[in-house]
Amino acid sequence: MRRRILEISQTVSALHIAPAFSCLEIVETIYSSLMRHKNETSHPDTFILSKGHGSMAQYAMLEEMGVLSAEEMLKYCKPGGILGTHPDYGIPGIEAATGSLGHGLGIAVGMALADKGMGLNRTVYVVMSDGELQEGSVWEVMLLAPTLGLKNIVAVVDLNDFQSLGRTSEIHPNFYPVVDKVRAFGWEAAAVDGHNRQEIYDAVKSRSGAAPLMVVAKTTKGKGVSYMENVPIWHYRSPNPDEYRLALSELEEK
Repeated sequence: MRRRILEISQTVSALHIAPAFSCLEIVETIYSSLMRHKNETSHPDTFILSKGHGSMAQYAMLEEMGVLSAEEMLKYCKPGGILGTHPDYGIPGIEAATGSLGHGLGIAVGMALADKGMGLNRTVYVVMSDGELQEGSVWEVMLLAPTLGLKNIVAVVDLNDFQSLGRTSEIHPNFYPVVDKVRAFGWEAAAVDGHNRQEIYDAVKSRSGAAPLMVVAKTTKGKGVSYMENVPIWHYRSPNPDEYRLALSELEEK
């Protein structure tokens, strides 16, 4: 999927590669190992990519699953295509329009509350960025979810320590420790390696279910390509032909 994202990057002037690479294992684990899909149950689980700038991770995953076609992927950000920089509701497999940061968790709480009222047994999964956790709206709904008795929310924070062009730990050091803050708001919390699928899976499967869960996943922005890792410029940029070939060669070696 990283190679596929790089391929698409050669068709447009710029692409959010690094944000997608940091959350790719998170997205893949949720879709492939944790979510119940419509072919398995009459009430399938829901996925919301709150960090909408990581959309290529979701698009690549949906293509792998056959939900999006290869032809549609190649029309990314092209006239007549349906795929934009951020996910839009109405695209196959997309449950919410995201990218205005700080809204995805609130949408998830609304969905979970509706499910509870209708007696539906399904889980709402949300993937968030660490930068968007600085939005006040996030903490408002984090207070609200346990108060409403919502237990069917699993949020995973892509903790890559970057917010656009700077390190979160340097710009906003009081943001840490995240796990302690989450628990203080009445949630279950777990810290994992965000590039280790087994750790992500185990953290979700071992939850008590007595409260909503937030998994704080430590990741590397631009994971998988050495010259992109933790380099701010790759937040939104497409590699030139030489950089593209180098990135492919590094991924083929892994």
